[in-house]
Amino acid sequence: MGQEPAPGPRLRFAVLGPVRAWRGEQPLPTGSPQQRALLAALLLRGGRTATASELVDALWGEEPPHAALAALRTYASRVRKAFGPDSDALVSESGGYAIRVEEGGLDIALAESYVTDAEKARGRGDRGRARELINAALDLWDGEPLAGLPGPFVEAQRTRLEEWQLQLLETRLDLDLEVGCHAEAVSELTALTAAHPLRERLRALLMLALYRSGRQAEALAVYADTRRLLADELGVDPCTELNELHQGILEADIGLAAPDGGHSENAPVVVRPAQLPASVPDFTGRDSFVGELSDQLDTTEGRVMAVSAVAGIGGVGKTTLAVHVAHVARDRFPDGQLYVDLQGAGARAAEPEAVLGAFLRALGTPDSAIPDSVEERAALYRSTLDGRRVMVLLDNARDAAQVRPLLPGTDGCAALITSRVRMVDLAGAHLVDLDVMNPEEALQLFTKIVGAERVGSEREAALDVVAACGFLPLAIRIAASRLAARRTWTVSALAAKLADERRRLDELQAGDLAVKATFELGYGQLEPQQARAFRLLGLAEGPDISLAAAAAVLDLDPYDAEELLESLVDTSLLESAAPGRYRYHDLVRLYARSCAERDEQPPAERHAAMSRLLDFYLATAAGIYALERPGDHVVNHLAYTPGDGLAFEDRTQALDWLFSEAACLLAAARQAATGDTLRRAADLLLATQDLSESGAVARQYEQSARAVIAAASEQGDAQAEARARTVLAHGHSLAGRFQEAGAESGRALELGRAAQDPIPCCTAPNDLGIIAIYENRHHDAQTHLNEALAAFRADRNRHGEASALSNLSRVQLNMGNPTHAVELAEQALAIYRGLGGTLRMANGLYALGLALTALGQHDAALERLGDALAVFRENRQRFWVGMTLYRIAETHLADDRPAQAAAHAEQALAQLHGIGGDWRRGNILTLLGRALECLGQSDRARACWREALGLFEGAGMAESEDVRALLAPATAA
Repeated sequence: MGQEPAPGPRLRFAVLGPVRAWRGEQPLPTGSPQQRALLAALLLRGGRTATASELVDALWGEEPPHAALAALRTYASRVRKAFGPDSDALVSESGGYAIRVEEGGLDIALAESYVTDAEKARGRGDRGRARELINAALDLWDGEPLAGLPGPFVEAQRTRLEEWQLQLLETRLDLDLEVGCHAEAVSELTALTAAHPLRERLRALLMLALYRSGRQAEALAVYADTRRLLADELGVDPCTELNELHQGILEADIGLAAPDGGHSENAPVVVRPAQLPASVPDFTGRDSFVGELSDQLDTTEGRVMAVSAVAGIGGVGKTTLAVHVAHVARDRFPDGQLYVDLQGAGARAAEPEAVLGAFLRALGTPDSAIPDSVEERAALYRSTLDGRRVMVLLDNARDAAQVRPLLPGTDGCAALITSRVRMVDLAGAHLVDLDVMNPEEALQLFTKIVGAERVGSEREAALDVVAACGFLPLAIRIAASRLAARRTWTVSALAAKLADERRRLDELQAGDLAVKATFELGYGQLEPQQARAFRLLGLAEGPDISLAAAAAVLDLDPYDAEELLESLVDTSLLESAAPGRYRYHDLVRLYARSCAERDEQPPAERHAAMSRLLDFYLATAAGIYALERPGDHVVNHLAYTPGDGLAFEDRTQALDWLFSEAACLLAAARQAATGDTLRRAADLLLATQDLSESGAVARQYEQSARAVIAAASEQGDAQAEARARTVLAHGHSLAGRFQEAGAESGRALELGRAAQDPIPCCTAPNDLGIIAIYENRHHDAQTHLNEALAAFRADRNRHGEASALSNLSRVQLNMGNPTHAVELAEQALAIYRGLGGTLRMANGLYALGLALTALGQHDAALERLGDALAVFRENRQRFWVGMTLYRIAETHLADDRPAQAAAHAEQALAQLHGIGGDWRRGNILTLLGRALECLGQSDRARACWREALGLFEGAGMAESEDVRALLAPATAA
């Protein structure tokens, strides 16, 4: 028998926009408006037959033309002809017509299917899936439904579909609030309430979103605006829902809080992380513990599992057990597994804020949507996990306080926790002890040896001692024996001795007992190359180290380095933190450093290893800097590095490396702030400025800059100090601390001139000019920026020249010369384009957009600002994304588009949350208030102005007078 012919492309139709038809991907002609109206009338009947008279009524209403029936047949014939090989899709029967559409072939039917599935998902508690499906339905709309078609039937259907779209938007926004995306929803709701001012459901959602975003005054102001508008326009009072919501907000009703207290500035992309470290293939024993924990995971209902254990040697013990159990149970958690080493026993335990940021990124949340405070991150984290089955493995925790923000908090998820302390204060935890002691048992052992009288009077100090011993029985016995043999020592004195990490291993020895001896057994079995690698890698201060960085430390080819490191992993003296990343246990790291001091001869080898690491980081960062800023001569003035560092195919890969290595880069800068590596430490900070402007690690970046400044000042190195001060000044300026920024820039310029260093001599006056712009000192700004322009030109730094021109454009704008401002901005932009448009070209586009706004060329300004926004987003410059959104809002307001202005101002507030400082937030709130006032939302506008006034007055800023003037009518009333 012959095979049936393969089916050809199927017919597809769209009515949620212009009426269109396709065969596969090929568009089909749909003819005149009347012909399309017939097609729409048939499609909207869902395959049912329409009689000829019904279709005549649909197309022409009560006054059809004389030859309406003949015209109807002509239209039907043309539609059938347009279908070609699929002409039988248009069926003639019972004196009428019908169109048979395959499943999925009509956009409105597809939208209805999405909505039905969304309702089912919401009914079973999967709000994230419901939200995705509603968005999928909304994405099918393509402008006005049934656009451009005549006839009473079409008009009625158009109204129905527009109302349905609005209802779906309300449902989606309601789901946004249910999953904690209230901050993101505020912007969209602001625009929608402006477009539909009498729609009370939208007003209610906006009130709730504002309230959950901590903006209670604005939420109440929305109610006041609504009540006044309804009275003026319709002569009615707000509905019961609005009245009850208003009362609930006044009473801070706990029922109005987000279901999980969540906060998010953007909806995360659903991804399934698989972060568990590899389980050892020959795991043996621990059967009772594996069974016990597996049973707990089998019956989890949001339960938290805690594996409490003291760290063993080389990673043997609690982590091995927890990872093994997690792999056994991973199939029960199909939505992913998260893992983190909380470094609880080290001097710098991981901050919950940083861990939550890493978890949110792993779950698909973009950097721009991650809040700053630990409370907000924890809330967003719980919202993201809601409805999902995810296992979280929290390794090497410090204490319950560190862990609490990291717990999922929802049914279906589980947390496995390993720690050096027994977490008796972690509610609901299932505690499992291995062959080590919990804190109380450790304290009992210590007390028996030392004596209850001595320990009883210094209980806290005694706990410090056993914690420093890692609750390892051998270490506790050694420490207690030493104290017992020295009657004049206090427990606090021993605790102080053990607090010094450099001396701790030496202190933990008594007679033939020593913690070092345990580690020596493994170290003594290493080959010479392995032992050297073990010693040198322990010197790096970062939380872990990448393979490429380790290869630089060891001065080896990456392939040889990987073979060496993997062999150390096999000995359990080193851990594989993730593919291509390695780390030490805390006590093992201390031992590795002691081995380096003892065995690495001559001592210059240690310094050379850390110097190679610094060179690697600096060379790689400088390459990224040059990639981002072609034509910027800063890289020409950085310290020489013998290697080239890593090379990247594109900017995305380069930025991925920069942000993933942020903690290690900044740790290296702090560690290198001494001796002959000091200048390279300062240069490393210069080359990693993208970290500062992203807002991701601004605090750590500032701490590193201060460390370099202190060391440079002590050593009398004017060049290093000047460069580090320019970095710190820039951070102050981004944070809105202009007085501090000016002081640092002034000192940097003074030191730079003394050192004849072109970097601060160019950068500092440019920064001083920017600060003067912010402080409305126009002539000072012009003076500083002209000096910067001359310095950049003398250095042949075209990139810097463009920066100075962009800033001079701002000065001319503020001095009332917009035409000159446009000329300067276009000069800057021409330079950036000539250098190859990259990140900093967005600064030229930004400046030009401001100048065009002042000239009243709003469409051109929006185009330039939109281009700048895209570049800033691509390069993860959260600060500049927020500022550009603010400028777009300004332009919309200048062009009398207050709804768009309000929406963009809301987005700017969300982007700059926690960064940018009070001055910038106050300016955005002032603008938002102006837009809301234009929309008739005067009470909410005044709420924004009052908040802005508080910010300006708190910082003693001149802008407070302008805001008082805006509030004056209310005061007079």
